[in-house]
This record gives sequence, C-alpha cells and structure tokens, in this order.
Amino acid sequence: MEAEARYTLVGTIVLIVSLLLIAGLLWLAGGADRVSYRHYTIYFTHQSMDGLDVSSAVKMRGIKVGVVDSYQFAGGGLDAVRMDIKVDQATPIRSNAEALVKRNFVTGVATIEIRNPDATSPLLTEVLPNERYPVIAEGKSDLDNVANALSKMAENGAQVLDKVNLLLSDANRKGISDTIQNLQAISTNLADNKQAFNTAVQSIHDAADEFRVAGVSITRAARSAESSIQSVGKNADGAINQATTAMENLQRQTSDVSNRLQGLAEIGTLEFTSVSRDLRSSADAVSSAGQRLSNPRGILFGTGKPQPGPGE
Repeated sequence: MEAEARYTLVGTIVLIVSLLLIAGLLWLAGGADRVSYRHYTIYFTHQSMDGLDVSSAVKMRGIKVGVVDSYQFAGGGLDAVRMDIKVDQATPIRSNAEALVKRNFVTGVATIEIRNPDATSPLLTEVLPNERYPVIAEGKSDLDNVANALSKMAENGAQVLDKVNLLLSDANRKGISDTIQNLQAISTNLADNKQAFNTAVQSIHDAADEFRVAGVSITRAARSAESSIQSVGKNADGAINQATTAMENLQRQTSDVSNRLQGLAEIGTLEFTSVSRDLRSSADAVSSAGQRLSNPRGILFGTGKPQPGPGE
C-alpha cells in the first residue's frame, strides 16, 4: 500500500510539472503576445515588399515597437499586399498615422516605419467593416519622393533637349549664320566709317553741351520768372484785400442808405395819411357848403318854422 501511495504521489508531481511546462511553452509561443501587443493592418499598393518577411521589424521614430505578423495578397480586385503587424500596446498610433517601407541599400533588409503627422490626433481604434484590425494608411517613402523628383528632372531635361534640338534645326542654324554674317558686315562698315562715326559722336557731344548751356539759361529764366510771379502774386493779394475792404465799406454804406430810405418812406406814408385825412375833412366841408348853397332861400330868409308833422 505504501508503494502504491508513493507511485501515486510521484505520478501526480510529474503530471503537475508537465502541465506547468506545457503552459510555459504556450506562453513563450505567443500566448502572452495577445496581451502585450495590438494588431493593425496595412495595405501596400505603391511600395515594394522586397526585403520584408515575417518578424521584420516595425519601427516608430527609429525605435522598434513591433514585428510583421503576416502578409498576403489582398485579392478582391485590389492590386495590393495586405500586411498584419503587431506593435507594443504602449505605442501611440494615431488615426492619421502612415506606414511606409524603409530599406537598407547595403544589406537589403527592410523595415516598416510608422509616422504620426499630427501628434494631437486621437488614437487609431476604429475597425472598418470586413476588417479584423484597424487599418493604417500607406504613406510615401523618401525614396519615392526622390524617384518622383528624378522623374520630373528627367522629363524637364527631355523637354529642354527637345527645345535645343528645335533651336538647332537646319532653318534656325541658317538664320543664325545669316545673322552672324550681317553682324560681321555691320562691324566692317563701322570700322570703315570710323572717322564719320567719331565726327557724329563729337557733334552729338557738342549738341549736348549746347543743350546743357541752354538748360542752365532756362533754369535761370525760370527762377527769375518765379520771382516775378511771386511779386505779382503778392501785389494781387494786396489789391484783392483792398477791393475786399472797399466792397465791405460799399456794402455798409448801401445798408445805411437803404435804412434811411426805408425811414423816409415810413415818414412819407404818415404825412400822406395826414394829408388824406385833411382832404377828406375839406371835402366834407365843401359838401356841406354845397348843400347850403343849393337852397338860397334858406340862406336869405332862414329856415322858418318847420312843417308840422302828421297828427300835429
């Protein structure tokens, strides 16, 4: 019985150790990765995957933050490579993050570089429909920028060469040759007529001197005229001031005369009213006298007794 109990204890210990060993192997095989890593998906359409493999490094600002988990062709009509990566859960991958391929030209080893153009953007957590993990957008590598610049330079160089070829066409070469010959003929004529040219230059120089003297005279005359104009302006200002004073005096005298005429008109109106009143009184007196003269008998014999009225 003791032997069986001992064997049972040993078997139990061996079983527990085996289970612990299996659990440790599972943890080392990646069971812990699901706890300390976050997964993302990248679709590479324009960049080459040369030098990349599973477990290739994923870096941010030169620091390794994860590895490539898997990659395959996207399919579904997309000419792209679908790559799943896993990065440390403390890595700040923003919603506007970009992924690009950086390649060592000496060793040929490539890595995935993740950049955050705006560090204030929220973290990338949204999972799109039909996707397993959040999708990081594909960026443009420095090599692509250099290639594009070189391509543009090549295109510009080709255009320049085409323009040079057009400039150096047979017709243009003939025109340039004729122009050079004409310049040579002009140079020869100038050399032959050097004396006449010098004479013309001297004449121009003399004319310039005369113009300079005339300009000085004109300047002096202008200054003199300016002084005269200033004097005339001052005199005109004085005359205008005197005329203004005279006009003010004339206006003042006219106002006085107008006031006096208005007073005389008022006095004449009063006198005319008095004369009219006297004339009316005289007319009344004349009318009374006329009435009396119309009855001479009354004047001579008096009015007599008045006739008795009815009923008297």
